Amino acid sequence: MNPQAKDLPLAGVRVLEMSQIMAGPICGLMLADMGAEVIKVEKFPAGDDARGYARPGDPGLAPGFLMLNRGKRSIAVDIRQPAGQAIIKRLAASCDIVTENFRRGKLDALGLGYGHLREVNPQLVYTSISGYGPNGPMSDNGGFDLVLQAFSGLISVTGSIDGETAKPGNSVADINAGILAALGSLTAYIKRLRTGVGSKVETSLLQASLQQMYWFAAAYFHDGTVAKPMGTSHPLIAPYQTFRCGEGAIALGGGNQANWRRIAEVLGHPEWLTDERFTTGRDRLAHQAVLAGLITEALAGHPAGHWVEVFDNAGVPVGPVHDVGQAMEHEQSRAISMVVDVDSPNGGTMRSLGLPIHFDGEAPFARSAAPTVGQQTREVLKEFGFDDSEIADLQAAKIIGSPDS
Repeated sequence: MNPQAKDLPLAGVRVLEMSQIMAGPICGLMLADMGAEVIKVEKFPAGDDARGYARPGDPGLAPGFLMLNRGKRSIAVDIRQPAGQAIIKRLAASCDIVTENFRRGKLDALGLGYGHLREVNPQLVYTSISGYGPNGPMSDNGGFDLVLQAFSGLISVTGSIDGETAKPGNSVADINAGILAALGSLTAYIKRLRTGVGSKVETSLLQASLQQMYWFAAAYFHDGTVAKPMGTSHPLIAPYQTFRCGEGAIALGGGNQANWRRIAEVLGHPEWLTDERFTTGRDRLAHQAVLAGLITEALAGHPAGHWVEVFDNAGVPVGPVHDVGQAMEHEQSRAISMVVDVDSPNGGTMRSLGLPIHFDGEAPFARSAAPTVGQQTREVLKEFGFDDSEIADLQAAKIIGSPDS
């Protein structure tokens, strides 16, 4: 576990993570980074399905699983069996937060829903992540990131300006649902500290996707505008997009009149400032394609690095368009502790993404390696009062699993 956990904001908070793949584990990762003790409940011997999400040639545990599950301890329990359900209840009685992303009703059928666990721990914060949310005609449907991005309209506004849609490169629904689950869990925990009463917290991939639609929903609610893909350009600001240069590309932000004026001056086209097509923000937005073409033509004479320096010196928001490697290797990513060194399952260290929050100038992160399936089953059960005889009986009955099973 993180050796500095006792000094972190969530030191002493116990989390029982009954979730897998991405959204729930992201919630657990963030809580672990902030000092919480996160106990991951897995099936045995396969464990979290994300353990198998490896590319051809990847050795050992899948890199994505390693990323999302560092700092946690794994116990393997067959929750389909009454004895396994009893284990979960015994653990939940001494935990602060439970997270789960089972299909709606599944844990209730196993006697492990909020109502059941609240009986053994009235102060419990029970956080549930579903596909379509807790209410409505589709609340029983399972959910997947791609499907909910499509359902929410997010894919319909993502893609090239010629109308060809695309899925955002990252798992927006899963990632944001995990962040919302962490936010909701901590909010309910604060309420519990104040009132002594636990809560059921619910979010979903659909809610997490719809939340990304602020600008587009505002336009639709205002006058019925249905947005279309715009490439990298912005629905309300121009110029505000990426542009090709003589070599490479840059992201350029002309978010106000002052920046627009500087852009025209840096590019050597002061006449644009008196062109009635570009006078105001609304004018530039109305002639966005024409303006983008003119700027791209002006940028063609120099590589991206030149323009980043020139625009930056002029006070214009600008940055290079990095690939993944360039972003991960940049010194700024390391300086803000978003690229950190953590323990590797094979010994030594490996790089991982850190916590995107600082406390008193520091960004905590859980350093210990992601566990193997059931790696800490015996250890955890002993901490919760199970004796050696109980553990041996449970293992013999295949209710629990550990590496030596």
